[in-house]
Amino acid sequence: MKLKSPFILIGLLFVLWMLFFDSNSYLNHNRLSNDINQLQKDKQHYIEEIKKDSIALKELSSPEGLEKYAREKYHMKKENEEIFLIIE
Repeated sequence: MKLKSPFILIGLLFVLWMLFFDSNSYLNHNRLSNDINQLQKDKQHYIEEIKKDSIALKELSSPEGLEKYAREKYHMKKENEEIFLIIE
């Protein structure tokens, strides 16, 4: 196939170079956009985790909250108490 104008060939080579081979290629741009989207989702997840942990930390700052946490998580008890674990 013979092209009538060298400008068409040069333009086609330029477009191919920009799409696939350049450091700012479309493929690289698309991959980076996907990475940014994933990082934004991760950021939102960690913001929610920080909020939950902040609430838990506020509860643990009081003696009653600390005692409740120790009883529920580590099954600690006072000397004159008995613990019954109910597993569903």
